[in-house]
Amino acid sequence: MTDDELTRFLAALSPAGRQKVWEQPEARQRELAAAWEAELKDDTDLDTLDEVSPVAAEDEAAERVLRDQLGD
Repeated sequence: MTDDELTRFLAALSPAGRQKVWEQPEARQRELAAAWEAELKDDTDLDTLDEVSPVAAEDEAAERVLRDQLGD
């Protein structure tokens, strides 16, 4: 994973979500970013949203990852 993927993941999060990720160890931050990338690739509902608004799809996927991975 490149730093760019982590940066994009952090940018897709709300300020509160970004803070939660920053509180994690670096390795965990990268795991969350990888989960976000997988969510974007694998979720067919996001594919539809991506056609309408790529930014909204990225934001939705980022919030899902936090909810699923960190229990938020």
